Amino acid sequence: MAFDIPSFHRQAVETPSHERVDDMRSLLVDTLEDAGEYPEIDDLGNVVVSRGDTDGTHILLNTHIDTVPPHLPYERRTEPPGPDETVDGTGGDGDGDIVCGRGACDAKGPLAALLDAFLTVSPDDGRVTLAISTDEETTQTGGAHLADTIDADGYIVGEPTGLDVCTAARGQFEGTVTIHGESAHAADPGSGHNAIRAAAPVLQAMESYDDKKGPGEHETLGYPILTPSMVEGGEATNQVPAECTITFDRRSVPPETSESFCADLQAHLEQWLPESMGLTVALIRPDTPFPEAFATDTDAELVRTLQEASGGGVRQFGAATEASYFASNGPTVVFGPGDLSDEMGAVAHSKREYVRLSEVRTAARAVRETVERLV
Repeated sequence: MAFDIPSFHRQAVETPSHERVDDMRSLLVDTLEDAGEYPEIDDLGNVVVSRGDTDGTHILLNTHIDTVPPHLPYERRTEPPGPDETVDGTGGDGDGDIVCGRGACDAKGPLAALLDAFLTVSPDDGRVTLAISTDEETTQTGGAHLADTIDADGYIVGEPTGLDVCTAARGQFEGTVTIHGESAHAADPGSGHNAIRAAAPVLQAMESYDDKKGPGEHETLGYPILTPSMVEGGEATNQVPAECTITFDRRSVPPETSESFCADLQAHLEQWLPESMGLTVALIRPDTPFPEAFATDTDAELVRTLQEASGGGVRQFGAATEASYFASNGPTVVFGPGDLSDEMGAVAHSKREYVRLSEVRTAARAVRETVERLV
């Protein structure tokens, strides 16, 4: 059976997968089975299928089937949506090159490209595995599980890169800085220790962290980023607050890890607190994985081969991805059709998400040629 990229991509975009992925996973499994493949669903709900011999080079193709909310209907048109436009299903259903809808580029466009490459490649001396995860937009336990259970010699992770080959990305994790004071009556504030008041110097100290103790500038990824994003504290208007919590977002660069960061940040911030107060730094969701920063050698054969096949540039990726989990196992690149943003604003995760079908076809051809050359 010949694989039809526009048809599959349409079905995928029309299938909501922002709350549950069951229907989208069924579409993927049915498509593979109709093509004569025998996919398996692992313990975490990932879809895994391989072609070729177990000997020789092994290339793994990965992307995800979940999307962010809300679901946006499928549209096909000749021009991308404008910066203030929301895809609502009334924009057209013709034969234009632009496909709009939730997941059009993140990541059902990359999925269609990888699936086409997987089904049409003919490994001569090796194996190709399609491994599709289900929770990349949330906890990323699926991608981490795939990296722990499948060994390969190279990894292509499908995300919207505008057909550039992305060899590095910052890590991303979230955490809290909790200041511990002592409550008291607001009429006698000196009898307590105001945790909210202490938040001001702590926030200043967060601004200076990377200059004083951070990992410094990475040759590919630049400087890390630390962003306070929420502040919460207090229980009553007439009470000195005993606790204040600052939530932060961290975009890391090598060699920093989520495990080492919390202890280092806490040691730095404690210097800015009165002796009568305490402070703790902790990760949000400590029992689920966070994508760490990674950088693949730009001279790696996988990078050179895919760049030659795609004609795109070689650069870093602008967002955190599950690629980080695979990067500790072998050369890993992020590649696919579509863009995170364009000259008019955000594309992926936005109300105007879209992809060009011509880019999906080009991505499929580039991945197929790359796999054929390597396996």
